[in-house]
Amino acid sequence: MTLADIPAVMEIERASFPLPWPEQAYRYELLQNANAHFIVARAQPAGRPANIHVAPLPRARLRARPHGWLQRLLGFRPMSPGAPEGVSPDDASIITGYAGMWMFVDEAHISTIASHPAWRGRGVGELLLLSLMREAERRAAIVVTLEVRVSNTVAQHLYLKYGFEQVGLRKRYYRDNGEDALIMTVQQFQRPEYKQRLAGLEQALRRRLATA
Repeated sequence: MTLADIPAVMEIERASFPLPWPEQAYRYELLQNANAHFIVARAQPAGRPANIHVAPLPRARLRARPHGWLQRLLGFRPMSPGAPEGVSPDDASIITGYAGMWMFVDEAHISTIASHPAWRGRGVGELLLLSLMREAERRAAIVVTLEVRVSNTVAQHLYLKYGFEQVGLRKRYYRDNGEDALIMTVQQFQRPEYKQRLAGLEQALRRRLATA
């Protein structure tokens, strides 16, 4: 994530959370928090270079073939991706999701993951989570942890798929409605059996996207 990405990130933030982070929070994370790692997912037209300007994220339904950008990101043959209505294939890349984590010594804490409503259910969130897990691995994290709303069963299923386990409960954690948060954690993240599991999940994601 760069400073230029923040306006598009804020559109997704406001569409995803009852109490969105302020724009200044993202500026702080990018400019001042040395322990932060924030990323974005981009939908990019086939044949365009990776370092093009980011366009504002439109609030529109997408046409067919949404997975092409994911395939190119994961190293597959380029193909024509779906594009939001009213957006030319020649326009710049579109930010479809973002995620962030903080490192505390040997613990990686996933602070946020969100995808634009028009792109949900298409692998954006899983790809972002996988990218954070790989970065945590690179930084020698032993534990990866996060909080999730007790009502957010979709996210919980994704986290369970990646080996997170419920280890605690934060009562009335969310200020908008007083909802509890589950604390979910991957313990001993660097153990060989978990690395093998993560590699298998990545291969499965590649296969799924290759046939999408």
